[in-house]
Amino acid sequence: MSGHSKWSTIKRQKGAADAKRGQLFTKLAREITVAARSGLPDPDSNPRLRLAVQRARAASMPKDNIDRAIERGSGESGGDNYDELFYEGYGPGGTALMIYAMTDNRNRTVGEVRAVLSRAGGTLGESGSVSWMFDQVGQIIIEADGDRADDLSMVAIDAGAADVVAADGVVEIYTEAADLHRVQESLGAAGYQIENAELIMRPKTMVDVETEVAEKFLRLVDKLEDLDDVQTVYSNLDVSDELMAAAG
Repeated sequence: MSGHSKWSTIKRQKGAADAKRGQLFTKLAREITVAARSGLPDPDSNPRLRLAVQRARAASMPKDNIDRAIERGSGESGGDNYDELFYEGYGPGGTALMIYAMTDNRNRTVGEVRAVLSRAGGTLGESGSVSWMFDQVGQIIIEADGDRADDLSMVAIDAGAADVVAADGVVEIYTEAADLHRVQESLGAAGYQIENAELIMRPKTMVDVETEVAEKFLRLVDKLEDLDDVQTVYSNLDVSDELMAAAG
């Protein structure tokens, strides 16, 4: 899991800095809008909205953009209604994919996802075909190493974390979905700088494939994440540091 989540973090940071910045802001705004519509339009009273706003701020999204997205979600300025969907499928080498999308046109989105998968030698699966391989959990990422990572691990466990993985200067803290905010608040109160906190689909086991297949997989994920309606792609592929460096 360590390789995959570090790769996801690198992709997020890269996306915030390159020519895809506008597309990233659009996807973050969509998440904020949906989160605001699903509960109160107040981050202090809506945990999902609070996480969405935190992610937007971490990506340097302007405050005006955030405020407008919240207004759309609260109905103050209209806006589209988005359906939240998970598409399940297989990539190169039989890797499992969970593709999280927000769309106002299901037919368009499923057609685009299917086309990208087919061109890469993957397939779109039926509902339930791969979801059993994943658990929805909270994930908190903090940069720390050495004794500081050991101390952080103890604090996280005391705060209610279900699992902690430390490697290469990055500590990944996993929680039950309902405990994410509480653990995040405890770590912040203890003085730790949180790089990212969100709900994710965590694979129960990871798979290794040959380098050529892994490279095809990374290209496939890039194509999927380039789709306007696709928010995030999760998989059970264990991505090596070498491949992550090549992808960056």
